[in-house]
Amino acid sequence: MSLPQTSSGSGRFSVVAAVGAAVVLGVFVVVYVVSRRPVHPLPATVGAAPEDAWKFTSEGRAARLSELRAKESSAATSYGWIDQAAGVVRLPIDRAVELTIRDLNAPAAKPSAPRAKSF
Repeated sequence: MSLPQTSSGSGRFSVVAAVGAAVVLGVFVVVYVVSRRPVHPLPATVGAAPEDAWKFTSEGRAARLSELRAKESSAATSYGWIDQAAGVVRLPIDRAVELTIRDLNAPAAKPSAPRAKSF
């Protein structure tokens, strides 16, 4: 009784499969290691304009945001000129709502005579 002969083709397939699996595993390991490395940001303040210094700290951004919100709140709750020459004003939101409701509830004025169409 003799043992069956194996072809050399199946041995090559096993080697190629093992090498392929090792390459795929290596790629996963490299991606994992690279993704876990801490990121060291470049010093952004080098060469930046002094008026942009607030952008580089969380305290600076928080202060800038609170200033912006205070400015917007003031604009939404006070009267002011948008364009004085054109007669455009800024109203507080509450007053603008009141005026809008008043205008919508006012009866529409009926024209006294029909208008002629101009072509």
